[in-house]
Amino acid sequence: MKYQGIIFDLDGVISHTDQFHFKSWKTIADELGAPFDEEINHQLRGVSREESLEIILQSYAKELPRSKAYYTEKKNQEYRRLLSAMTPEDLEPEVKTTLDILRQKGYKMAVGSSSKNARLILEKLGLANFFEVVVDGNDIEQSKPHPEVFLKACERLGIAPQQCLVIEDAKAGIESAIAANMDCASFGDAARHPRANYHLKRITDLLEVLKEKEQ
Repeated sequence: MKYQGIIFDLDGVISHTDQFHFKSWKTIADELGAPFDEEINHQLRGVSREESLEIILQSYAKELPRSKAYYTEKKNQEYRRLLSAMTPEDLEPEVKTTLDILRQKGYKMAVGSSSKNARLILEKLGLANFFEVVVDGNDIEQSKPHPEVFLKACERLGIAPQQCLVIEDAKAGIESAIAANMDCASFGDAARHPRANYHLKRITDLLEVLKEKEQ
């Protein structure tokens, strides 16, 4: 087997909470009177909360009424409020099937996410104890595209980066995998990223990719 470990990004791959991010950041932008739309929201994919606020403030010329920490924390509170409605039924059947088959085949699996709410989301989806390793925003100092999150996941799995495959849907995440000297399969919004080793139209396509590598 070419790969012994599979490291999944969370949002956009395992879970789909982009609409929650949009709504919670829109609340902050509206409070400030700062421009915010789907295009700006797309730029926030895969980056930290603090960096996301900086991107939003690029078009904001006024002095902030409160500290940046106030706004990032308020965004997080609103996001967690929206997350509270998630249940295991929000886990797409194709994702669950793919994960179950990978486990049966003996792959070690991890989540590598910049989100500080990764464990909460996994719990809501019924995956709290599914992955051998979870590395999220609480465990790292540098968010994607820095390679820290994936390198730390490899280390905790006990597998060399060259033997792990990253599944990502964001440009920053693919750049993070490349910086970690890891192969990467692109999915979702980044499905056609030119530097990805594999391009997945559906998450189940991952099984075909790995099947070829097992032979």
